[in-house]
Amino acid sequence: MSNRYIPLYRKYRPQTFNDLIGQENITQALSNAIKLNKVAHAYLFCGPRGTGKTSSARILAKSLNCINGPTTEPCGKCPSCIDITNSTPVDVIEIDAASNRSVEDAQNILEKIQYVPIHGKYKIYIIDEVHMLSTTAFNALLKTLEEPPENVIFILATTEAHKVLETIISRCQRFDFKRITIEDIIKRLEYIAKKEEINISKEALSSIAKSAQGGMRDALALLDQLSILDTQKQIDVEDVENLLGKISANALFELTEKIISNKPQDAVLEINKIYSKGNEPLQILSNLIEYFRNLLIIKTCNDKESVLMLTQLNEDLLTKLTPQAQTLDTIAINYVIDKLAVYMREIKNTPDRYLWLEICIIELSNKLSNTGFSNLVERIEVLEKAINNGIQPQFNSAQRPSVKPAISQASDFSPLSSSEKDNTKKQSNNSEPQENKQQTITKKSDPEIIIKEETHIISPTDAVIAEESIHPHQTIQLEQSSENGLELWETLLSKVASLPSRMFFANLSYPLTITKDKVAIGFTKEAFVKQSKEPGRITPLKLALTELFGNSDMPIDIKLISEQEAETLKAETKKKSNISSTSKPQSTIKNNDIKNENESDIEYYEKQLNHKNELETKIPEHHSDQAKMILELFNGKYMD
Repeated sequence: MSNRYIPLYRKYRPQTFNDLIGQENITQALSNAIKLNKVAHAYLFCGPRGTGKTSSARILAKSLNCINGPTTEPCGKCPSCIDITNSTPVDVIEIDAASNRSVEDAQNILEKIQYVPIHGKYKIYIIDEVHMLSTTAFNALLKTLEEPPENVIFILATTEAHKVLETIISRCQRFDFKRITIEDIIKRLEYIAKKEEINISKEALSSIAKSAQGGMRDALALLDQLSILDTQKQIDVEDVENLLGKISANALFELTEKIISNKPQDAVLEINKIYSKGNEPLQILSNLIEYFRNLLIIKTCNDKESVLMLTQLNEDLLTKLTPQAQTLDTIAINYVIDKLAVYMREIKNTPDRYLWLEICIIELSNKLSNTGFSNLVERIEVLEKAINNGIQPQFNSAQRPSVKPAISQASDFSPLSSSEKDNTKKQSNNSEPQENKQQTITKKSDPEIIIKEETHIISPTDAVIAEESIHPHQTIQLEQSSENGLELWETLLSKVASLPSRMFFANLSYPLTITKDKVAIGFTKEAFVKQSKEPGRITPLKLALTELFGNSDMPIDIKLISEQEAETLKAETKKKSNISSTSKPQSTIKNNDIKNENESDIEYYEKQLNHKNELETKIPEHHSDQAKMILELFNGKYMD
C-alpha cells in the first residue's frame, strides 16, 4: 500500500503557511491571528479553483490542533498533524456540500457538534463548496454558525461566493484568494520538476502555467501527465499543445498569413489540415481569437517586456509575430475577433460545425484585406469636418439624377448702378404693360426636388477650400450693393423656409455680393461665422438660392468683417434704402425679418410667425396633388 503512486498535486500540497504560493496577504493574516490568539469562530475562504483554499483550511486546522499549538509552524509529527496530512483526522471533519446539501445533513452536523474533540484542542468543520448547500440547510446552520461551542471552528470554502447567503457571510471572516501569477507557477513547477527529475523545457513550463489560468492544482496535474509521455527526450511546447489540444503557433501563423493575403482557397486548405489533426471547430476559433488577441497586444504595446508578460510568448515567436501585427491596424484586428466570436455562437447551435468554420474563414479572407479600415476612418473624418463647416461632402460614387427646379430666365442679378437701373426702368416701362411689371422671379420647386437638393453632396475638397477662404484679419473689398442688390437680398431672405435661419441671416449678417454666380456674406463675430456653417443654418439658405437662381452648386463665401466695415455697410444700406423709397413705389417684397426701431419684441415675433404661416400654408396651383398633399402634411394639417 505504501508503494501506491501519489499524484503530484497531492504529494506537493502545502503543509505549512510558508509553502503556500501567491497568497502572502492571507498567510500573514492567519499567522498573526494565531500569534495574537485572535482566531475567529468562522472563516469563509473564496477564490478560483486550485488557489489554496482547502489547503489553507487544513494548515489552519493543523496549526490549531498541533501538540505544540496553537502555532504557526506545526510539527507534522504528532498524531493530530499526521492524521490531517493523511486525510484521516478525527477532530477535523471535512464535508462536501455538493453531496451533503440537505437540511438533514445540516441537522446531522448540529447533533455531533456538542461532542468535545478527542485528540486536539478544537473540533474543526471544513465545508467545501459551501455555496451548494440549500437555503434550508443554510438557515439551519445560522444560529450555530454565529455562536458555536467554544471549541468549535467552521471553515467554509467556495468558488462562487455570490451564491452564499449574506446572512452566512456576515457571520464569517472572509478571505479572498487571488489567482496565482504565471511567474509563481513557473517557479513552483521548476522546483517540482527538478525534484522529480522531469526533463522539460522552460518554454513548456511557461505554456503549462499559462493554460492553468492561475490554478496551481491544474498546473501540477498537467505536469504529472506530461511526465509519462516520453522519458527519452525533453518535453517541449509542442508536447504541451498536443496534450491540451491546442493548435501550434506555426499553424496559426500560416493560417493568419492566408487570411491577411486574401487567399480564401489556401486558408480553407490550411483549416482542413488543422481539422484533420483532431481539432474541433470551436477549439480552432478559440485559438484564433487568442492568436489575434496577441497580435492586438503586440500592436498596442510598445514595451517589449510588457508584451512578453501579457502574451506569455517567447522572444523568437514574438519576433515572428511582430511584422504580421504591423501589417494590420487595430480596427482590423478587432473586426476579426468580433467576427470569430459571432461564428463561435453560430457553431454552438448548428449540427454541421465544420461547414460554418469554412464559411467563417472564407469571409475573413475575402473581407479583411479588401476593407480599407484606415481609409474609411479618414473619409469619415473628412465628412465630419465638411459638415461642421456647413458643406455637404460629395463622394465619387454614382449619384442619382437630380432635377433642377424650373425657374424663369433672368439675364443678370448683379447689382446695378443708379443710372443703369433708371435706364432699365425706362426700357421696361416702354416695352412691357403695367400688369407685367411685377413678375415672379422663380418658380417654386416640388417637394421631392427640394429633398434631392438637400441631399445633394459637395466634394470634401470644396470644404477645405471654403475653410481656407476665411481669414479673421483679411482685408475685405466690399462691393457697393445697389438697390437691385438689396431687393435680391430681401427676396432671398423671404425664400428661406426655416424661420430661425432666416432671422439669423437677416439680423446678424451683412450682404457683400449677390449675383447669379456668387453670394458673399459677412459677420462681425467669429462665433457667428461658425454658426452660419452649421447644416441647420446654411442648408435653408442654399435651398433658397437654388429656388431663386436655379443653381444648386452656387458657392457661399462667408467672411469675417470688422465693426468699422459693418458700420460702413449699414450706412450704405440705409442711404440706398432711402433713395429707393423716394424714387419709386414701395416694393411688393417685404423683409419681415428686419426689426423696426419702434417695434416691440412681442410684435416683432408675432409678425415673424404670421409671415412664416403665410409662406408655409401657401400652396402654388401648378403643383401636383401629391406635392400639395406632402406640403400640407409638413405644414401640420395632417398631424395630431
